[in-house]
Amino acid sequence: EVFKITDIIGSEPDLGVENLKGSGLIAGETSSAYDDIFTLTLVLGRTVGIGAYLVRLGQRTIQKTTSSPIILTGYQALNKLMGVDVYSTNDQLGGPAIMYNNGISHITDNDHLSAVTSAVHWLSYVPSMRGGLLPITDVTGVDEIERPICFVPKAGVPYDPRFLLAGHEDDTGKWHGGFFDKGSFTETLAGWAKTVVVGRARLGGIPMGVIATENRTAERIKPADPADLKASEAVIQEAGGVWFPNSAYKTAQAINDFRTEDLPLIIFANWRGFSGGQRDMFDEVLKYGSLIVDAFVKFTQPIFVYIPPHAEIRGGAWVVLDASINESVMEMYASAENAKGGVLEANGAASVKYRLKDILSTMHRLDDKLKSLDAELQERVCESERQEVMDAIKEREQALLPVYEQISVQFCELHDTPGRMKAVGVIERAVEWKEARSYFYWRLRRKLAEFDVRKQIIETAQVGRGHAAITPVAASKMIKSWFLETHGATEALWEDDKAVLSWMAQKQEDLETKIVQLTKANVTQEVFEVMTAGGNTAKIGTAGIVEGISQAVSTMSAEEQAAFKEFLKATLQL
Repeated sequence: EVFKITDIIGSEPDLGVENLKGSGLIAGETSSAYDDIFTLTLVLGRTVGIGAYLVRLGQRTIQKTTSSPIILTGYQALNKLMGVDVYSTNDQLGGPAIMYNNGISHITDNDHLSAVTSAVHWLSYVPSMRGGLLPITDVTGVDEIERPICFVPKAGVPYDPRFLLAGHEDDTGKWHGGFFDKGSFTETLAGWAKTVVVGRARLGGIPMGVIATENRTAERIKPADPADLKASEAVIQEAGGVWFPNSAYKTAQAINDFRTEDLPLIIFANWRGFSGGQRDMFDEVLKYGSLIVDAFVKFTQPIFVYIPPHAEIRGGAWVVLDASINESVMEMYASAENAKGGVLEANGAASVKYRLKDILSTMHRLDDKLKSLDAELQERVCESERQEVMDAIKEREQALLPVYEQISVQFCELHDTPGRMKAVGVIERAVEWKEARSYFYWRLRRKLAEFDVRKQIIETAQVGRGHAAITPVAASKMIKSWFLETHGATEALWEDDKAVLSWMAQKQEDLETKIVQLTKANVTQEVFEVMTAGGNTAKIGTAGIVEGISQAVSTMSAEEQAAFKEFLKATLQL
């Protein structure tokens, strides 16, 4: 008899596909962990295969600049696969020159100690647990909260947006303070999609996420693959103030990172729109732009979108930033100094909405000389005389055309001002840039306090089947109604952030009492709905309530049971 071996199971575990099953389990847990806790990977050595995927699934990555590649397959194996020595090091496949420039690595450091220091510094911005209190630091001796912002952008002059955030020293060594606390801004993902700047900073000691637009032209370098003999390095110019596929993706990823770090967010917006050329449409700019909206919808902390001086938001860029995307957390503001917003830029709007025939009609309606020539043309009968008048009209029109074209552009520009934005309700208010630091500090403090109370109100409805669910917007309206019940409170005072903060501090006990009463009312309503539902629902529900009470009573002491029975007798009038 002949036997044939068909399968070898082996006497030891971890010999084959069971390894891959374990890797899949690790991958799934790491992906879930990103939403549950703060995840961060320090890459201090070679990271291969599933290890490389875990780096990405954890999202936040700090990579050492030497001997720490993030790769799927080693260079020797690839060389064997291709039959020729194409690659000489693993860094060609996954070193910082690749991973920092494509957004896998957020930060790079030269050695172990620097990488650990960067990780600890990153943790200093993040609450100790999801949903916990923000780690607020004392800025005394470092910066002042109630100070003007000294760095002011100039019209038509490109500038480093980091100066807007962090301030800078001029040629004389004088410090010009930016929006955030001095020395608190830490940039991440700096090597990737350079037309957008993202990072973390502190405002009056309160940690925040920040996204800003790069208004200068940036270069994107696509390296040549040694495996492709025809390939060459490509240097691609990317205009400032425009979302490209990579910068839109970077924006969305940063928003998600801030969300899972429970950080409030401020966006200094200066986008004219998305790049919609053939190459960028093929490179999925539409997909990555929509990810920005998806990220905003999931956000739970305060978001401020602010248009700085001499900045603008146009067309599709406004659509993905509008506060109506998530009105429970988002607010839009604009600098009172020349901020603009609209569907098209003024020149484009004028060419579409105020064409040549409309300009000529306006000339003939307003210009006295043209009105006189029009009247004269009506009186002339002789063809030669009419031609002379028509020539005079044409000459006058040509002389006036440049002036009226400028006026038409200016007329369109006046539709893009912060005054009109406020009038039509798309921004909360216009905020002077120099006072923006102080304003947003108090606004942020007020919003964080309001969101804390709002969270407690929402939780009061999360009993039983939660029929009486309260939306965040409804909870905010409830807080406002409580505020207006206070003696001397007005609608105008509700917009005063310092006044609302003071009210919350003074009425803390009253607010806690109202929340307890609200919880009791929701529990009462839930029990009432169950017991009066009729049919089997009422029978089963009532039996369940009685059984629950019975189990709870069995855990009480004799004194507690006696007190509970007296409470039941008094309440039910037994």
